[in-house]
Amino acid sequence: MAELHARLRAGLPDGAVLTDPDVTASYAHDMASFCTAGTPAAVVLPRTVEQVRHVMRTATALRVPVVPQGARTGLSGGANAAEGCVVLSLVKMDRILEIDPVDRIAVVEPGVVNAVLSRAVAERGLYYPPDPSSWETCTIGGNIGTASGGLCCVKYGVTAEYVLGLDVVLADGRLLRTGRRTAKGVAGYDLTRLFVGSEGSLGIVVGAVLALKPRPPVQLALAAEFPSTAAACEAVCAIMAAGHTPSLLELMDRTTVRAVNRLAHMGLPDSTEALLLCAFDTADPVADLAAVGELCTAAGATEVVPAADPAESELLLQARRLSLTALETIRPATMIDDVCVPRTKLAAMLDGTAAIAEKYRLTVGVCAHAGDGNTHPVVCFDPADEDESRRARESFDEIMALGLSLGGTITGEHGVGVLKKEWLARELGPVGVELQRGIKRTFDPLGLLNPGKLF
Repeated sequence: MAELHARLRAGLPDGAVLTDPDVTASYAHDMASFCTAGTPAAVVLPRTVEQVRHVMRTATALRVPVVPQGARTGLSGGANAAEGCVVLSLVKMDRILEIDPVDRIAVVEPGVVNAVLSRAVAERGLYYPPDPSSWETCTIGGNIGTASGGLCCVKYGVTAEYVLGLDVVLADGRLLRTGRRTAKGVAGYDLTRLFVGSEGSLGIVVGAVLALKPRPPVQLALAAEFPSTAAACEAVCAIMAAGHTPSLLELMDRTTVRAVNRLAHMGLPDSTEALLLCAFDTADPVADLAAVGELCTAAGATEVVPAADPAESELLLQARRLSLTALETIRPATMIDDVCVPRTKLAAMLDGTAAIAEKYRLTVGVCAHAGDGNTHPVVCFDPADEDESRRARESFDEIMALGLSLGGTITGEHGVGVLKKEWLARELGPVGVELQRGIKRTFDPLGLLNPGKLF
């Protein structure tokens, strides 16, 4: 360890290498429950690409594992430290290097916070759509690592669709540039897309070229209350089948609605079994909301409340933004699932989750990016209660099994990390696992990059 510290410090500025155990322990894990984490040998905070290359050369020479981290807002243990590793925290590499309104791109370092980038491009009349719930603190590098999504994905898609090119430091310290700055480009294998969602297991992202869009009009929203989740899901299917392209289409089940009511006193009726929130940022959002309102009523909505202006829209959407905070008040801890199913199976997913909650005698609230079929069942439990913790973990696994049985996937936007690596093998199958492990060996033959994640 002394040699590791000495070699790291030889190529890094003062203060960039942290070795105090009390400090390094704070970098050991992200926000996931039930995920093991090791003790880092050191935490490194580089500011330049060359400093990252020095870390990887040193790690390769000494055969020390390296775990890249952003803001550690992840929910799957993907940023958890391996025992004796170097934690490579990229939060100090936080410069926006370029915003080009003609080519509609931004060039950024990995530590740039999502909200900072979004506001910076908005000042130029542009829009960076991916907006994870943690957008005020999560970093672009972390978003790329987990291929994160957000509320607007139903119209604009996930992070992967906005990453045009990457600068990546490989395990041995070589620098690789992938992709392009141009609007089009199909030269060679799409290595850029391969790195997106790889959770730092193939290389360290040190720069990104991101696609931007023109800033859309301010969105207007509506809220629709339903007497059952099945009716709300029927409305979702009707909205999508009718060809609408909402900028947001979110669903909250009864448990979530009541938790938000208790926390924020929003006055939602106790009879509400599901709340659907829909928004448009089109040229005529009033007409679009009216059409959606009719579809909701036809599906059985008991009340449809369209916003009169953007300020009222924000009040309606506040309920969705408070969902996780409200559910966290129910029990001391939460475990957040991330199962995505076909939209036509959304009702079966929500009803099945409710049955699982009853079976395990747990409170499980569901908020969902309904337009994508991406559900977030939130298991509420007390980690000090051994039996309740066991039931929480078992219910979590059963929810994932339900999602796969409905033709879905174990993660729509949170990543695999430690939490779901056993389930990844089930989803991919033996041939898929073999090929993906082969890709991992090609990029990281010594297995030093984020070991113990994904596979």
